Amino acid sequence: MLNLKRPLSGRVLGAALAACLLVTGGAAAQSRLVPASEFYFAEEARTTRPVIAIRGEGEAVAEALLKVIARKPRAQAETAQLAHVAMSGGRPELGVELYERVLRDLSTTEVLYRPVLWNYGWDLLRNGDPEAALERWDTLVKARNVTADWMPTTFALALWQLDRKDEAVEWYAAAVRTHPDRWSYPDRYEELLPDWLPAERETLVKVQQAWQADPPQWR
Repeated sequence: MLNLKRPLSGRVLGAALAACLLVTGGAAAQSRLVPASEFYFAEEARTTRPVIAIRGEGEAVAEALLKVIARKPRAQAETAQLAHVAMSGGRPELGVELYERVLRDLSTTEVLYRPVLWNYGWDLLRNGDPEAALERWDTLVKARNVTADWMPTTFALALWQLDRKDEAVEWYAAAVRTHPDRWSYPDRYEELLPDWLPAERETLVKVQQAWQADPPQWR
């Protein structure tokens, strides 16, 4: 994912706020999230990718994105990329507003819908809101009715962070059932999850250990 080397200046973010003032919806009620399928083989390379309309980083790319959005307010890829830049740069409120703006203009059948929701979830997770991250990913899964290979480990991570450990272990069990050679042991995490932060991989080790201690059976 695109990352900022330093926080965006007040001037740049002020321009973004002036262009993108929005009202976001409230959080959904928490519900139990358990695997709906025994296996999760589907590869979704078009989903699990960063949204990059303009290459670059920091204020330079933010300003370039803003110029495009000023000319074309419905520039979806540019707005989604700016949302990620804002959330990575310490402005999660602005990032949420920008992501919500994009999603209001996207239908579930459009190419950008899946990667926008997927990236939105990760940005929320990394800004300390795993509950909201799960809501975005669950929306994505239900809209597309998918059984993607990214789901078990990603859901396990977020659920463990929320102290919903039984659900996390159930999802991890789905990962092991799908690819026992990959997920039975944590020795391949760095290879399999190169975009995860070290702390995220360490959390998944805890999930794996809980699974190993008491592996749940598929119902």
